[in-house]
Amino acid sequence: MKYISIILVLTACLLLVGSAGCKKDAEDTPLQKIRVVLDWTPNTNHAGVYVARELGYYKEQGLEVEIIQPGENTAEKIVASNQAEFGFSYQESVTIARSQSIPVKSIAAVIQHNTSGFASLKEANITSPKDFTGRRYGSSGWPSELEILKQVAQSSEAVFDRIEVVSGVYDFFSTIGKDVDFAWIYYGWDGVQAKLKGIEINFIPARTLDPVFDFYTPVLITNDLLANSEPELMKRFLAATSQGYEHCIKDPAKSAELMSAAVPELDPDLVKASLDYLSEEFRADAPRWGQQNPEVWKNFADWMHRKRIIRIGVEALSAFTNEYLP
Repeated sequence: MKYISIILVLTACLLLVGSAGCKKDAEDTPLQKIRVVLDWTPNTNHAGVYVARELGYYKEQGLEVEIIQPGENTAEKIVASNQAEFGFSYQESVTIARSQSIPVKSIAAVIQHNTSGFASLKEANITSPKDFTGRRYGSSGWPSELEILKQVAQSSEAVFDRIEVVSGVYDFFSTIGKDVDFAWIYYGWDGVQAKLKGIEINFIPARTLDPVFDFYTPVLITNDLLANSEPELMKRFLAATSQGYEHCIKDPAKSAELMSAAVPELDPDLVKASLDYLSEEFRADAPRWGQQNPEVWKNFADWMHRKRIIRIGVEALSAFTNEYLP
């Protein structure tokens, strides 16, 4: 019995040492480095990625994430050329890219419904598209913008030819009421910021004007080759990213703290107020975060083709996939 006890003790010790060794080996396994390129400067559309990184969700999936900005190139070209594994884009940009044989596809809808639209100062009394006639519109020049404005104007009996288009407008607050009377904004950022500044605005959501304008903006993208060759990487990345956005949905206040710490140049009050708004929009009525509807892709791609924004039609089912979502 004495010898059996000694053997049992030695066996237990060996098991403990082996377990510790395995744990150490797991901790020593190098993380796979990946890059995520933003579509613009950091903002709350990107919050889920920052939160996932700050809370260690990517590390749990064996990933080390570097968040980079696009610089002079576009996120689509950066991802297509393997200078970043993943990126933020828009349904419109992905559709245009694919029509030009740039092999990128959407793997998740960041926000379930289009939260952008036309905004003006309340004092301008622009409450519907029929009020656009005789006004100055601030255009940032994105490809679908003027075609959307033209269709909206025509369907509301406004006169498109009597809308003055002012090009090169990128900042709502420095131009509205001065150089322009109305402009396109993302409510989750500029609309919320206007409220914080005490600026009263009228906002006309694009998705209420025509169902085809309820497209995905933004989306997360990768390139076709990587998606086909590394499906497990896709799943690991989206598992962690989904956790990040779910955290933003469930606890926007804590998520705002995490993002503000990661990007200290942002106004923390704006980040908090924006995430309070977006927490209701990230998943909205979808069964899970990131889900994409084939009809949304098809309807907007067909509309872009009819309007000659793209010269070659795009097969909607090739432009996105839900298969890697958790």
